[in-house]
Amino acid sequence: MSAGRVLELARELVRRPSVTPEDAGCQALMAERLERIGFQVERQRYGEVDNFWARRGHAGPLLCFAGHTDVVPTGPLDAWTHPPFEAEVKDGLLWGRGAADMKASLAAMIVACEEFLAARPDHRGSLAFLVTSDEEGPAQDGTKKVIEALEARGEKIDWCLVGEPSSRERLGDMLRIGRRGSLSCDLLVHGIQGHVAYPEKARNPLHQLAPFLQELVGIEWDAGNASFPPTSLQLTNLHSGTGFRNVIPGSAELKFNLRYSTEQTMAGLQERIEALLQRHGLDYEVSWRDAGRPFLTRPGPFLSAVQEVVRDIAGVDPELSTGGGTSDGRFIAPTGAAVVELGPVNASIHKIDEHVRVDDLEPLKDLYLGVMRRLLA
Repeated sequence: MSAGRVLELARELVRRPSVTPEDAGCQALMAERLERIGFQVERQRYGEVDNFWARRGHAGPLLCFAGHTDVVPTGPLDAWTHPPFEAEVKDGLLWGRGAADMKASLAAMIVACEEFLAARPDHRGSLAFLVTSDEEGPAQDGTKKVIEALEARGEKIDWCLVGEPSSRERLGDMLRIGRRGSLSCDLLVHGIQGHVAYPEKARNPLHQLAPFLQELVGIEWDAGNASFPPTSLQLTNLHSGTGFRNVIPGSAELKFNLRYSTEQTMAGLQERIEALLQRHGLDYEVSWRDAGRPFLTRPGPFLSAVQEVVRDIAGVDPELSTGGGTSDGRFIAPTGAAVVELGPVNASIHKIDEHVRVDDLEPLKDLYLGVMRRLLA
């Protein structure tokens, strides 16, 4: 019966075209359900982004469910077998943009709380929801801002379950217990434009950039550690020139990104790269974007509880991973919260014909319910 309730709510959420940063009414729907079961809902809007913080209880410890209502764009609509915002159920799957990332998780969290509070209205500690519509976008006016507001008034999260689609092949087979840091660089190298027949009167920034790039991409930053893979760098864009074959360009623009482990620091990476730029004698301007520092949830009561629940309900011993991209856990973990990401299979996220298995909805709800029972009953 609860699987039907999770499916019904998930379909209602998927039908709302909440392409980032739009929320399209998803949060109002969720807030109404939470208010009915005793949560105090605080809506927070920053810029074009809707967020809400909902809490039930005042005592500690505080267990928070975190997630996002925004989704990535659909891409070409005619490429979809099932329209992205119609939430069709066929062949045992719920189809639609955001079905896996992460509206099924949000629906399962809501129903799990409804069931838990019906049975345990006087539970220990407190429950909370932190929901944003700015996870898939710049992520500057969403969870980051809400956490800043909570920190300013001394409100602390002890444990946080993020509903990101963490599972790889079957529900619960992987938990994300951390993420690598993400540091992006926009580099502008200045040269002197000129005619290709008179190179002595020009300075070609591409020629100057080439030996720097060769050395940069050859760096082995570290070997990683027991929890993180090695730090990696990827070039993502190189642009230069006027489009004419007989003009030496006057500048070159390069973009690259580093995904780094706890073996590195953001400041250390910046210093090493700028020292390399100077050693190669480049006339440059550089702009850095910190998209999140690495974090790791270490063994403790929260992680143990989640692992035990996954073993009992999903029947699988979950792999603990820090792989993948970034998540909003990067804004929550630095406050001292233990953060674990637990959600459905991620094979179709951000793809055409995104979907989630209907048969996973009841167990997903049971996983969230099981964590509450272990920690707050």
